[in-house]
Amino acid sequence: MALRVRWKRGPLKKPSWRMLQARRYFHIAMTVLAMLSVALVSALLTMRLAIHGSEVEVPNLSGLTLEEAAAMTSKARLNLTLENKFYSTTVPSGRVLSQSPSAGSKVRPDWHVRVTESMGGQKVSIPDTVGMTERDAAMAVRHALLDLGALAHIPAPGSSEMVLAQTPPPNAEGVDKPQVSLLLSSGETLTTKAYVMPNLVGLTWHEAQTRMSAAGLRLVAITPYVAPEVIPSVTAAQVVGQMAPVAVPVAPAPPVLTGGTVTSQLPLAGARVTGADAIKAYLNGAHNAPAVVAAPSL
Repeated sequence: MALRVRWKRGPLKKPSWRMLQARRYFHIAMTVLAMLSVALVSALLTMRLAIHGSEVEVPNLSGLTLEEAAAMTSKARLNLTLENKFYSTTVPSGRVLSQSPSAGSKVRPDWHVRVTESMGGQKVSIPDTVGMTERDAAMAVRHALLDLGALAHIPAPGSSEMVLAQTPPPNAEGVDKPQVSLLLSSGETLTTKAYVMPNLVGLTWHEAQTRMSAAGLRLVAITPYVAPEVIPSVTAAQVVGQMAPVAVPVAPAPPVLTGGTVTSQLPLAGARVTGADAIKAYLNGAHNAPAVVAAPSL
């Protein structure tokens, strides 16, 4: 005979007050989080519609005349700006050669679409302006129905404002722009030849002179390091009826260099110097320095 087992269910326990409060706070937090997510998604969609919703597409203007391009951009609520003109062997004269932004781009209304107009194939000859003055060269360029481009200056001997070179060169063919740029002389003398200052420290006066001559530089000045001294002519003893001697300066005589070693130099070794620079070396050797002597007594 089979045995039957019966399980007794105990009474269900009611949730505690703390558990009920926790569940309540959890539901509130989830509700707030869901509301924030919906608000964030709505804000992103609204911003995207505000930014991109009013954008317009740039039409394709290549090959159109300027009048046709202006009408098409105006219809698309855009502005047309003629930025440049270039020669072209593939696009007829008076038609759009290129545009920016490109066709199909998304831009805001009233955006400026910049276009380049084709001038057809090159039909003019580039004049030769080398050797002309700036004024004559400008007249020659404009007479050839070309535009005057950039003007650059470099130091060059001779008269100023003379054309030294031009771009494109004279009689050039296949140029892409109806413009001639000029390189002009500024009328200045060429920069003096520069040298690297040799190291004279530790050399004698004779060796310093030799090295300077070998480097192609001229030793302008040698300034000895001298301490002036006062040599009285008589003693300071009192003489009846006469006053004590007073020391007065005498016109200094130039020092006579008899040797010595260079202790420092100006400019320093390695500096950039030219033949016109004053190069000085300071010596510590023997020499006859001018002295300040006392005036003879009366």
